[in-house]
Amino acid sequence: MAYDSAATRARLLDAAYDEFVGRGLAGARVDRIATAAEANKQAIYAYFGSKDALFDAVLDARLRVLADIVPFTPADLPDYAARLFDRFAEDPGLLRLTQWKALEHPDASDAELAAHLSKSAEVSEALGLDAERGMDALMIALAVAQAWSITPPAIRTLGAPHDDARRARHRAAVIAAVRAYVETLEADGITG
Repeated sequence: MAYDSAATRARLLDAAYDEFVGRGLAGARVDRIATAAEANKQAIYAYFGSKDALFDAVLDARLRVLADIVPFTPADLPDYAARLFDRFAEDPGLLRLTQWKALEHPDASDAELAAHLSKSAEVSEALGLDAERGMDALMIALAVAQAWSITPPAIRTLGAPHDDARRARHRAAVIAAVRAYVETLEADGITG
């Protein structure tokens, strides 16, 4: 059977995702990643150069997938926040990975900075905001979308077992919160 480098690289990224979500960058071990990926540890260094670079590649790959799954709609931030909420609730590892990144590598990468500046510029244009308020609107929508997934389950469900109806009500609250913020900007004459 011929060696498939693309398949090996994909397995490494998947195994690394699980390892980084569970243990963060500092706690992750390339031995465990290689074993889980059924690959040689040297493949990690050959494809990615270092554990840090592998972490960055995993983050980039997962956020790129997120961007494809949840297309950005700057003119409809409430809907965008709701769709992000859905995705984070389906795959809480995405947020856990970004939390590890914030703890262990708090500086924004060039790609992160460019993506956020681009998105906030689109929000600014769509809503008629200056750059600062466009970034604020984007950050608020992102924060509201993440709140459910970063809150311990017992708190977000008020101590009751998880139920889909509670999640649906929270999703509606996400939409209402982001809509209220945008409507407040409009009522204060900040948009337009």
